[in-house]
Amino acid sequence: MSESAARPTLWKRLLPWLLTLACFAFLYRRIDGAAAAVGSSVVPYLAEGLRNVSWGRWLALMIPYSLFYFLIDSLVTWRVINWFNARVRFSDILPIRGSAYILSILNEQVSKGAMAIYLNRRDGVPGWQVGSSMLFIMFCEFYYLLGWATIGVVLGGEGLPEDFRIIPRIALGALAIFPLFLLYFNGTLLKGSSLRDRPIFHAFRQSRAWQYGALILLRSPALLAAVVVYTLALRLFGVEAEFGGVLSYLPVIFFGAAAPLPMRSIAIVLWVILFPEHPREMSIFGLLMHNFFIFFNAVIGLIFLRRASRELFGSERASDLP
Repeated sequence: MSESAARPTLWKRLLPWLLTLACFAFLYRRIDGAAAAVGSSVVPYLAEGLRNVSWGRWLALMIPYSLFYFLIDSLVTWRVINWFNARVRFSDILPIRGSAYILSILNEQVSKGAMAIYLNRRDGVPGWQVGSSMLFIMFCEFYYLLGWATIGVVLGGEGLPEDFRIIPRIALGALAIFPLFLLYFNGTLLKGSSLRDRPIFHAFRQSRAWQYGALILLRSPALLAAVVVYTLALRLFGVEAEFGGVLSYLPVIFFGAAAPLPMRSIAIVLWVILFPEHPREMSIFGLLMHNFFIFFNAVIGLIFLRRASRELFGSERASDLP
């Protein structure tokens, strides 16, 4: 391979880290300025913020929420696999979804690809078909987050940043496109197009309009639980927050957390932007909330890892695991 051909690959590897460094440079400037204003340096300033939090109450919020999210996430995956791929028991989905959380430390989309490989090897489901189901889930997640963000903006009113007012317009545009999307994949629109026949669009060809809505409803309890948990957690960090306000911007922050960047850096920056008067608290809050969630989910994955390995590779490889 030539040097010019290899160069784009290098940039693709470096870009997430460069963006992450930019995010943390932004955070450092905010925290350094706030620390200097009270005559302190960055490290003691952050340490003081850590001492002010009731960590027992914080864990009492985060651990049940993480377990609840795992169950809802597994339910969504189980429902979609049974719609479009194979009849699978809910108990068999738990090790698939749980083990994939280990990879989601790096990238949520990579973890969905791992689930496709798992189902392909264990149940013989064609990999592209499972990949299509994962793509279907991601597509529904976009509408799910956008829909709840729109509800939040309507409820939040004038108390939200001006930039958030564009969310309902985006939602209207996405809603207008959706019928065309359905008509295309059921063969009514652009009948001569062969794009829809590709294996990666298997789930979209099989799907019906009600299934998109059903998946959004199945996923919604996780977001509503997150609104409660994040609102109460913000109060533990000394930040006054209301449930309606958190509902308006939490879906947007979850969009940022889904970006393929290390340490969920965009999500952390968004918290500081939303609460500029609390740069220390929001930097700590964003870093801990998002990363505790993914690392605790990875611990859940470790519980199921032996079973997942046994079903993928056989008993010998599974016995090598701790």
